[in-house]
Amino acid sequence: MTETRPRILIVEDENKIAGVLLDYLAQAGYDSHHLTRGDEVEPWLDKHPVDLLLLDLMLPGKNGLDICKALRAGMPGRPAPAIIMVTARVEEIDRLLGLELGADDYICKPFSPREVIARIKAVLRRGTHTASAASEEPSGGLTMEDGAWRATIAGHDLGLTAVEYQLLKVLSARPGRIFSREQLMDLMYRDERIVSDRTVDSHIKKLRRKIQEQLPEHELIHSVYGLGYRFDPLP
Repeated sequence: MTETRPRILIVEDENKIAGVLLDYLAQAGYDSHHLTRGDEVEPWLDKHPVDLLLLDLMLPGKNGLDICKALRAGMPGRPAPAIIMVTARVEEIDRLLGLELGADDYICKPFSPREVIARIKAVLRRGTHTASAASEEPSGGLTMEDGAWRATIAGHDLGLTAVEYQLLKVLSARPGRIFSREQLMDLMYRDERIVSDRTVDSHIKKLRRKIQEQLPEHELIHSVYGLGYRFDPLP
């Protein structure tokens, strides 16, 4: 039986960018289609279900934010696709990644096509686009036990503090997604205490060291210059 290739819809009004993405997606083994207008997306999806949308923010007809909200509100008869937003407007990032909007990830222009492929693979690997909390085994051999505030990798207890556990839980629940320091502070500290960026950096440093002790040849938490931190699971 022939394996079904993942289906990607590119919604991008710059034809040159879309052409490059179509070529890279084909080489990576994806079936892809391109639309230039936002108001074409929902009618097209009614007849052509896809696994993931690569959705530009600024589009003629209907913008990417409104499309994302409409799709997350529900598509009768079928699950909504995963969504990666594309933007050149850095100030929109917090809105794109807000849980109320439901985007799975974002990519800033200008971008490398290889980065786009990596992000698509990461989102599709998750098998779900919900913003639910971390599972018992979120990814890459990592197991988290909320009742005991205990995290293990390959059976080895990491010995995390409560804050380190919460930080790892937030990051590992959304592999491949970049969290800013502000977002991590908001998600980690629900009691609205005032903490600094350096506090988050300090916790990340300690968390990395504890993971490194168990996995000396792997780095799971990556710094993304100017943006924040990203968790990449073991292959």
